[in-house]
Amino acid sequence: MELLQLQYFITVARLEHMTEAALTLHVTQSSLSKTIQRLEEDLGVPLFDRTGRKLRLNESGSRFLPRAEKALFELEQGRQELRDLSSLEPDTLELAVTTASTLPNILREFRKKLPAVHFHVQMLSMQEMITLLRRGEVDFCLSSPPVWGDDMECQIVCNDPIYVAVPVGHPLAGRRSLSLIELKDEWFAGVKRGYGIRDLVDSVCQSAGFTPRYAYEGDEPARLVALVEAGIGLAFIPGTAKNSQDNILLIPIEDQGLVREIALLWHKDRYISQAGRIFRDVVIEYFNGNNEK
Repeated sequence: MELLQLQYFITVARLEHMTEAALTLHVTQSSLSKTIQRLEEDLGVPLFDRTGRKLRLNESGSRFLPRAEKALFELEQGRQELRDLSSLEPDTLELAVTTASTLPNILREFRKKLPAVHFHVQMLSMQEMITLLRRGEVDFCLSSPPVWGDDMECQIVCNDPIYVAVPVGHPLAGRRSLSLIELKDEWFAGVKRGYGIRDLVDSVCQSAGFTPRYAYEGDEPARLVALVEAGIGLAFIPGTAKNSQDNILLIPIEDQGLVREIALLWHKDRYISQAGRIFRDVVIEYFNGNNEK
């Protein structure tokens, strides 16, 4: 059994499509098919059910997949540990986030300590983020809401109050605070269902006695401020996303519960490089400093 066979098998198993897997691996489809066939011969069982060009992981393949993933995961951890022992900084820290408002400031602080380390950041849904973390394909996640699991470390780093954003000149603009029920007849601009802040806001509003009406639903949180300025609707904006240059007013909400938790996640069994440990410390220090203000 060869390492290359395991790498190819895992890719085909995840995609269940030989052509897409070949494109992902940058190999020919015939070469990929032969490698998978050799692996099946070595194991003595087929790993896929084949119907024409369609491919589906069978019971044997489903049982073998997590073991193959674990084997490659452990080898990658060993490679990273040896690289770290050799005092070679990693080329890239892999990050996944469901909330990005604080990330520029965090990366700026980290760059002051290790300017040679690069980043690859992905803005993902909660499920996508957790899948990559469990596969060992990302080093850290910034998540709201927090996620707990037997294979994950989850440290809450911030309790972030949520405000209602209104445009200058709006009838509510002069208020120092608002209760949620006062917003029941308003229209809102927000992110789509599935985003942590959207699900939290909808749940708390429903507990207050109404369901928010959305004139706009998107997947770019940064766009909401412009939509509020344009009068499209009000928006719920977390405190960490406040910007004094925005031409809007952020009014505190009186109701309890409209506070989001931000957590830093990492894999319990994954080796954390020196750069990774410094990044983790920077995140914790950054939020501790902001919480004290």
